Amino acid sequence: MTPTLAVFAGFFVYLLEILKWTVIIQAILSWLVAFNVINLHNQFVRSVVHTLERLLEPIYRPIRRILPDVGGIDLSPMVVILAIILVQNLIRANLPVYY
Repeated sequence: MTPTLAVFAGFFVYLLEILKWTVIIQAILSWLVAFNVINLHNQFVRSVVHTLERLLEPIYRPIRRILPDVGGIDLSPMVVILAIILVQNLIRANLPVYY
């Protein structure tokens, strides 16, 4: 692997890390809204929650079609996080170390 390709692969791993943290933040915010810790009457909270839902819904939708219904528990963020970790590990395993 050339150094340029390694830089692009490292950048892709970094983007996947940002996506992983976005999924985690969205999941925590959805729990806080569900348990009425924060409410959607606040304009800022509502805009953040809706923005994250719109960003991540295209990723969640195919997974939700495949996963069985587990009674109100959405397992798609966990599946996305596991898939991101798997892809990151595959990329890192194939990256050479340049000193």
